[in-house]
Amino acid sequence: MVLDPTKHADWEIAEDAEKNMKTVYELGEKLGLEKEELLPHGHYVAKLDYRKILNRLKDRPDGKYVDVTAITPTPLGEGKSTCAMGLVQGLGKRNKSVVGAIRQPSGGPTMNIKGSAAGGGLAQCIPLTPFSLGLTGDINAIMNAHNLGMVALTSRMQHEANYTDAQLAQRNLKRLDIHPKKVEFGWIIDFCAQALRNITIGIGGKMDGFTMQSKFAIAVSSEIMAILSIASDLKDMRERIGKIVVAYDKQDRPITTADLEVDGAMTAWMVEALNPNLMQTIEGQPVLVHAGPFANIAIGQSSVIADRVGLKIADYNVTESGFGADIGFEKFWNLKCRYSKLKPNCAVVVATIRALKCHGGAPIPVPGKPMPDEYNGENVGWVEEGCKNLIHHIETVKKAGINPVVCINAFYTDTDAEIAAVRRLGESAGARVALSRHWEHGGEGALEFADAVVDACEEDNDFKFLYELDTPLDDRIELIAKEVYGADGVSYTLEAKQKLDRLKADPEINELSTCMVKTHLSLSHDPKLKGVPKGWTLPISDILTYKGAGFVVPVAGAISLMPGTASDPAYRRIDVDVETGKVKGVF
Repeated sequence: MVLDPTKHADWEIAEDAEKNMKTVYELGEKLGLEKEELLPHGHYVAKLDYRKILNRLKDRPDGKYVDVTAITPTPLGEGKSTCAMGLVQGLGKRNKSVVGAIRQPSGGPTMNIKGSAAGGGLAQCIPLTPFSLGLTGDINAIMNAHNLGMVALTSRMQHEANYTDAQLAQRNLKRLDIHPKKVEFGWIIDFCAQALRNITIGIGGKMDGFTMQSKFAIAVSSEIMAILSIASDLKDMRERIGKIVVAYDKQDRPITTADLEVDGAMTAWMVEALNPNLMQTIEGQPVLVHAGPFANIAIGQSSVIADRVGLKIADYNVTESGFGADIGFEKFWNLKCRYSKLKPNCAVVVATIRALKCHGGAPIPVPGKPMPDEYNGENVGWVEEGCKNLIHHIETVKKAGINPVVCINAFYTDTDAEIAAVRRLGESAGARVALSRHWEHGGEGALEFADAVVDACEEDNDFKFLYELDTPLDDRIELIAKEVYGADGVSYTLEAKQKLDRLKADPEINELSTCMVKTHLSLSHDPKLKGVPKGWTLPISDILTYKGAGFVVPVAGAISLMPGTASDPAYRRIDVDVETGKVKGVF
């Protein structure tokens, strides 16, 4: 008997569903995988040998490619992962061959406020505990690879400070002359640890390291996570890791991991991480879990490799982009698809009535606190006003030449009149609109949604990028700001302008795409501005360079690569049954 999601927590539903899971061998057989292509991590989680699969199926036509994005979310999220799982389950109910491709959660949100992003209700990815707590070790491999690069950098700085050129030569080292105030790299940890945003290292004697200011970022914001997302194979990953710029010397020349001779060892940590992870929905459809979240401070996409595998082993591959269409879909469109050379057939824009009300004038929800009472009653006016945000995102998808489908991610508290308003306004904007009750009813509740996606995938589209790589960097930034965010223009701090000018003089600039860093809580840089803000300028405070990933990273407004832990985090409610070893409370 299926548990009622209105009466049971997500982890309780997941635990109940796990009693009837398919083994990875059953999933592999369903997908037509050969024995050596399946790399089990226990009975219910496996890695897939992507090289063997893609080589064997290289002549098989790709399936339909569907991206799941959303409107600008409330601080509580709008259920993209839930919708992605619901769509996979709905397509499964329609007897379609389908695979999901979602991102591995970060330990930061899992132990903080947002949760693990496995979906929710009767539309989840399971088994929940491994999914939420490290899975097969990909993020741990990223942390080790990244921090090894920082170990190499800081130890070289210490040796150069303590030894003469002749002494360095005796140790087979050359002086790199690293500028201590131009270190781009920092350390990473997979928690929200605001106390580590700004630190001092090397305190003590001369054998205790080079004393300087340093920093931590959250693990999934690492350039190595970005490389995992977009790498095509191990050779590509090896080359990209060698191009990572860790610092600049005193003549303003870049110092790379290859200069530190650590790039090979960093790649060694990542070999197994390149293989996608195989899991399943609570209804037994296969799900590939690979690469990381956070489209506001990173690329925020499941991996190119997972999508390429999914498109070969199924007729539909449902992938997911982080946060709203202004950042997650924009990066799917102009970064991921550029690297993968894959053409999407359809993009889903997820919307909830509560988020539309938030954009239409209702009080803004606060993470960790109950929803304001104003959300409990019908208010069609708020919904209609909030649909301006939805229509903005529909227009963004249409600019990419992709067929949009609006999924109304239904809650049992939504009213018929509110749903009708979204359907009317979404369709008038040129999108197919489908109501989906997957959270409450699983795949059976997602049939209308699945049918709309199948219909959209059968229609031709005219996919095109927003910019080509020969577009000047400042023009690209302005295009994204105006065409995707709705800004009037762009401004730069003095530091950002100096970096912009330096980058524009770099002959390699046209090899790099543009990966924006911006709040996910507004179309603008200001999280308090809801709906579709007018009459504003996008302030660029910094520009980072990820030459390994192939990104220039403009930073808009005040945003940190290390989130903070709130006063009432999830870890207060997570525990272990000491008799069975089962983890409880993860959501």
